[in-house]
Amino acid sequence: MRRRKAKKITILPDPKFNDVVVTKFVNNLMLDGKKSLAFKIFYDAIEIVDKKIEEQEGLDVWRKAVENVTPSVEVRSRRVGGATFQIPTPVREERKASLAMKWLIGYSRKRNEKTMAQKLASEIIAASKEEGAAFKKKEDTTRMAEANKAFSHFRF
Repeated sequence: MRRRKAKKITILPDPKFNDVVVTKFVNNLMLDGKKSLAFKIFYDAIEIVDKKIEEQEGLDVWRKAVENVTPSVEVRSRRVGGATFQIPTPVREERKASLAMKWLIGYSRKRNEKTMAQKLASEIIAASKEEGAAFKKKEDTTRMAEANKAFSHFRF
C-alpha cells in the first residue's frame, strides 16, 4: 500500500487544438521522449482523416473513435481458494480513457500501411465506424466480462 496518494501531474493542452485529451494521446503515442515527432504524427493522421472523410472534421472523428473503443467493464484475475477466477469489474474514468488510447495506438502500430500517420489514421477511421482491431478488443473485453458475470460476487 502507498503512504499517500500520488500527485496528479497537470497536462498542458496541445498547441493546435488546445485540448488536454489530445496531449494525453500524444504522450501515449510518443516513443523515446520524441514528443514533437509524436505531435507531427498525430496532426498528420488527423489531416489524413480530414481528407478521407469530408463530411466530418478529423478531430471529431478521432473523438468518436476514442469513445467507441472506450471499455466500460474489464476482467481482473483473482485467486479464491486455490482457483483463479476472471472477475468482471467496472473501469475507473481515467483508466477507461487510458485503455482506449493505448489500444488505438497499439493496434495502429500493427497495421500494414507505410507511415505511422497513415496507420493511425486508418485505425481512427475504422474505430469511428465501429470496426477495426481496437474496437474488436473492446468487444472481446466486454464479452469476457459478460461470460464471467457469475463470478462478480467475488469482487473485492
